[in-house]
Amino acid sequence: MAGKQSGAQSKRAQRTEAAPQSVQEPGSEPPLSLERIVATAVELLDAEGIGGLKMRRLADRLSAGAMSLYWHVANKEEVIDLALNAVLEYRGLPQTVKSEDWRGEAVHMLEGWRASMLRHPWSASLLPQRALGPNILSRLELLSKTLSRAGVADADLNVAIWTLWNYVIGATITRASFDLTEEDRAAGQERLTRLSEHYPTIERSRLLLDSDWDGVFRKGLDFLLDGLVPTSG
Repeated sequence: MAGKQSGAQSKRAQRTEAAPQSVQEPGSEPPLSLERIVATAVELLDAEGIGGLKMRRLADRLSAGAMSLYWHVANKEEVIDLALNAVLEYRGLPQTVKSEDWRGEAVHMLEGWRASMLRHPWSASLLPQRALGPNILSRLELLSKTLSRAGVADADLNVAIWTLWNYVIGATITRASFDLTEEDRAAGQERLTRLSEHYPTIERSRLLLDSDWDGVFRKGLDFLLDGLVPTSG
C-alpha cells in the first residue's frame, strides 16, 4: 500500500511538472494547481457530500475544463484521498502550552481530530477505508508515542489505539447524524416518562435531554484514558 502511494506521488509530480503553465490575467481566476483543486474539492464535499463530488462539477467550480484537472490528479479517487488528508492535518500543541503532560497531549490530539471531522462530516465515514494518508498516519504515530511514553505496554498499544479510534469516529458519526430538535428531545423524554416503569434508569438520567456533546465526549475520553494507562503507585 505504501509502495502504491509512493508511486502515485511520483506520477503526480510528473503530471504537475508537465502541466501547461497558465498566466493569470488581472481579475481572472488564479492558475489551476493541485492546492486549488484540493481546497475546492473540500468545499464541494462539505457542501454536497461524497455523492456530490464529480470531476465535471469540480472543474466548473474551478472555472476550468474537466480534462485540465487530469494534469494534476489521476482520477476522482485521488481527489478524495487528497481532500481527506488535507482536513486531517494536525499541527500539534501550540508552542505556548507545550508540556510533558502526556494526557494533555492525547486529549488535545483526539479532541482536535473529532473537531476536524465534525467540520467536514463526510470524512469520518471515509476514514476506515482510507487510513494510509500521511496526515492520519502521523496522528496515529504521535498518539502511539504519547501512549507508549505514558506507560502503555507495546503488547497493549494496538488495543489502546483502536479503542480510541473507535471512540472518536463513533462519537463523530453519532454527533453529525443526530439531528433531533429540542422539541423532538422533549417529546421523546415525555414518552420515556410515560414508560418509566419499563425504562426507569434512562428516564431518571434524562438521557434524551442531554445535549452536551462536547462535555460527554471529553468525560468519556477521560474514562478511556483512565482505563488504558496504568496508574502509578
